[in-house]
Formats: sequence, C-alpha cells, structure tokens
Amino acid sequence: MDVGLRQLVIDAWSWLNYKPVMAEAGRPGSRAFPELAKTWVPPHELRRLAAYKVLASYDNNQAGQLAAAGGDASALERRELGDAANLVDTALGYLLGSEQKVTVEGAEHADEETPTPGAAEAAAVQDRLRKWADKELLTFRVQQAERAAVLLGDSVMVLAWNPQKQRPTLRVYDPGFFFPQWDDEDDDFPTRVHLAWELPADDEAGLKARVRRVTYELGPINELDEQQVDGGAAAGGRTYPWEPGRTSNVTCYLTDAEWLLEDLKNGEMLDQLPMDKASFRVRPDGTELDRLDLMIDFVPVVHIANTIPDGGEHWGRSVLARVLQALDELAATDSDSSAASATTGTPIIGLAGARLPVDRATGKPQELQVKAGAVWQLGETGRMDALDTSPQLAELRARVDHLLERIASNSRVTAAGLGTLDATEVPSGYALKLALGPLDALIGMMRLAREHKYRVLFKMVQRLYQAGRAEGWTAGETLPARLAWAPHTPTDRAAVLEEVVTAYGAGVLSLETAVQMLLEAGYPIKDASQEVERIRAKVEQEAAVRMAEAAARRGPGEDQVGPREGSGPGAAEAKRPVEREGEPVAAGR
Repeated sequence: MDVGLRQLVIDAWSWLNYKPVMAEAGRPGSRAFPELAKTWVPPHELRRLAAYKVLASYDNNQAGQLAAAGGDASALERRELGDAANLVDTALGYLLGSEQKVTVEGAEHADEETPTPGAAEAAAVQDRLRKWADKELLTFRVQQAERAAVLLGDSVMVLAWNPQKQRPTLRVYDPGFFFPQWDDEDDDFPTRVHLAWELPADDEAGLKARVRRVTYELGPINELDEQQVDGGAAAGGRTYPWEPGRTSNVTCYLTDAEWLLEDLKNGEMLDQLPMDKASFRVRPDGTELDRLDLMIDFVPVVHIANTIPDGGEHWGRSVLARVLQALDELAATDSDSSAASATTGTPIIGLAGARLPVDRATGKPQELQVKAGAVWQLGETGRMDALDTSPQLAELRARVDHLLERIASNSRVTAAGLGTLDATEVPSGYALKLALGPLDALIGMMRLAREHKYRVLFKMVQRLYQAGRAEGWTAGETLPARLAWAPHTPTDRAAVLEEVVTAYGAGVLSLETAVQMLLEAGYPIKDASQEVERIRAKVEQEAAVRMAEAAARRGPGEDQVGPREGSGPGAAEAKRPVEREGEPVAAGR
C-alpha cells in the first residue's frame, strides 16, 4: 500500500505547518484562500501570503472559520474572545510608547553657548522634518504600519513627491501587495519592487476583473532623454543634489499599469506580465506612468520587519508566531468551559418515581423543565439526582489561567505586561522590573529591527525634498535622522529628578543633558532646547536682581571709600554671587 508522507518544510513560516491550510507546500491555502490560486501570483510567494491570511483570521476572531475551511467542521463552534488581538495591541502599545519624535543628530547642541559645527544646520533640518511629520500625519502612519508589522511580521511604507503639496507623501501598504525582486540575495535593498493587487469586477461601471501592478525599478539613465540639469553631466550621467561632485548613471523608473485577468495566460507571472496588453495609468497632469523617470537614484519603498530576520531571510515574524497553538488551545478550552457552565447553571436531573403531568390533547407525558418555581411530585420511593459539573468547570477555568500565563511567558509580553499579574504578588518595584525583563528585551529587539529602516525613511524624505527643489532644501549631504521612541514602561520620575538634581549640581551633567533626561522621564517639557533657554534666562534674571540688591546695600558712597574693585584680599569673595538658601551652586552655570 502506498502511503503518502506529509512533506516537511522548514522556512520562515514553518511555525504554521500544523495548520491544514499550510500543510501543502506547493499550493498552501488554495482551498481556504482561492485568490492565492491566481496564475499571476509567484509560486515562491504563496506560503508568505497564506501566512498573512492565517494571522489576519486570528486578529478578526475567524480562526474557527479558517479551521472549518480546512476540513474541521466542529471548529465553527469555537469561541474566540479577542485574545490574539489583545496580544497584538498590547505589544504594539509597548513598542510605540507614549510618543515618537523625529531627531537629527547634533541638533541638541544648537542652543549651547558654543554650539558644535553643523549644529545649527541639524536643528534646521530637524525642524523641517518635524513640520513634514505633522503635515503627513506621521504618528498615524507609523501606527498603521507598525500594527501590520506586529501582527503579520511585515509592513510596507511608500514615499512619493507631490508637486501640488510640494512635499513627499507617505502611504502604508498591505505587505501582501509587496513583491520585491532581488538580483542578489546579499543585497541590502532590492533594485526592483512590485506592488500588486487584484481589482474586482464592477458590473455597474462596466469594469472587468483586473490586476494592478506598480513597479519601481532602478536602471541606467536614458541617454536620449537626459539633458543638462544644474551643472550635471549629460549623455547618461546626472549629478544628484545630495551627492554634489559625483556623477551617477542610475535613476528610478515608475510604471503603474493594469491588466485584465482574462488576458493573462498560464505561466505569465507577476514579473512577466505582457506589456502589450497593459493599460497605463495617467497622472493628473496628463503624464503616462510608463517608465517615468523619478529623478532619484533609490527605490522610495521601505519594508519594515517586526523582528530581525534570520541569515538569508528578509521577512519578519509575527508576535503571535510562537503562541499560535496556545491560542488554539485557549479557544478550545473557552468553548468547553462555556458548555460546562451551561450544565452547571442548568444541571441535568434524573428522576425516579415521579408523577409526570399528562398532556390532555395527546395523552402523552409532558416534558419537564428545570426552572425556578417548578414543583415535581415524587412517589414514596421517588428520588431526584442532579449531575454536578462544577468541579469540571473549576478545572477548565484553572486551565484557562494556565494557558494565559503560558502565552504571556512564551510571547515575552509577560503577565505583568498583559496586566494579568496580581499586584499583591509583587513584593517590590525591583521585583516588578525583573518580571518585565523579557518584555524589555522583546521591545529592545523590535525597536532595533526598525532603527535602520526609519533612518532610511527620513533620508529618502530629505532627498525627495532636494529632488523637488523645495524651498529651504539646498544641495548637500543628507543629515542622519532617526525616530526616537518614548520609554515603553512607566518611569520612576521622582528617582530620575533626584538623580538629575544631584548630577547637575555636582557638575557631572550639562544642563542640556539634564533637561533631556527629564523629558524622557515623562515630565511635561515640549521642547528641550526652549526649556534650556528659559532656565538660563531665569538664572540670568535672578543674578541681575541679586547684583542690584547688593549695590543697594552698599550705598552711593561706598564705592569711593573702599578699596578699588578687583584689589585687596577680599576681592575674590566679593565677586562670588550671592547664593540663596537651597539653591544649587551650579545653577548659574
């Protein structure tokens, strides 16, 4: 007898192999997700797209429906109470913190008495980037992208120059639309990227089902169309404003086209769609988007991975990845607990020797119902026994608590992070800090995975401004900028304040660093540099008042009677500023 063995696949989505919809390595999810069976979808992308579908079903409490589509009919009765979505939202909240800010290296030194070289320029770029972030709703876009990354493992952000708004626009795309083309697996960034999705048929508008593909591709500059621009070299070369003095022969081309599904044949994958059957989109100014030269030498697409990918991989891992089976167990236990609670509240009762009422119309005994106020007549030897399922219900509830604790531990969000830890079980703040240790490591790893991607994003924003010749953006090297995250756990503000006062008073911290520490601790400081200016202005004002008071106490004739200022043994003491009680010595520094 020929016994077919299940194929073992080990890849970035192996943790989903226990799912029937992912069991078939060749066409995963083809029954549950018929849209993945389209001919234009690359076969090597099917497992990734199917994994996104499975994770989205858990987020929407549809894992039971997914299991039913895989052949488990009983899964339709599964109770799902939002535990997966709660885990995702909790991890997302800790990742984002209370706020995010755009910072440029060196900008914090612009307001010092002796600013470092380039600090003023860095502060100006930081101010412009923050204004761009406000106009483009960066906080909103980041939350959109990061929730997809935490849930699915990946997210995609796309930049484009808008001539009407005179600024780069930022949009977030579903990672299921993202198809990068790698020339070399060792490259840091792909040289060709497709964003593709299907558009359903619209009978009322007379539109047939079609597929849309937006392509960004790096390629050589067209020598026939290249002209002399701002002193750049012609005939296949161009000088970009962010690299003055260097000629490049590379540019990015944009193609936005649609194909009717009925025109596509088998074997015509996403990267080989017939261009002779394409219908190209047109910009509002009438420009056809067929290999449009964007006048930049980079692909304005940023892929964000939730975790640091393994060697040779490019995709991240969902926060649900390692606890997905535990979530299935939790849903099954909740369903059993619901059934047990029904028999506990309305128990099963056995009667012996009971006189059952008779239906006069049919002459048959009536069915007894367990309800409040019901009276049953029993004979002399009658007996009533009730089935007690409360011990089983208590055991099921204990199992639910055990599974929740296991999920919190294995996801590294921790019981303290999920808010299920009893406060009476924490003996001290240090013990709570130890309990949050795995969460600290998780958030640190997730932020590290994003650090470089947001630096690249802000570099692209600056270069798009330069390419668009926006006001205030001159040619020159792009300054390094990053996204600064607020602390993900509550900070002991009193301890931070005491540390700052002690360190600043001892002269081991500058005023700028002290204010920055207070800002990061959660004190209501809008801008660190402005706060430093206000502190210094107040110190100078108080010093002037003290000098005026000292002059008033000396009187009008004391300057002529006493020794000349700056001479005599008491001159050094006289020059010292008058200190008020409780005021740090270094306050006027």
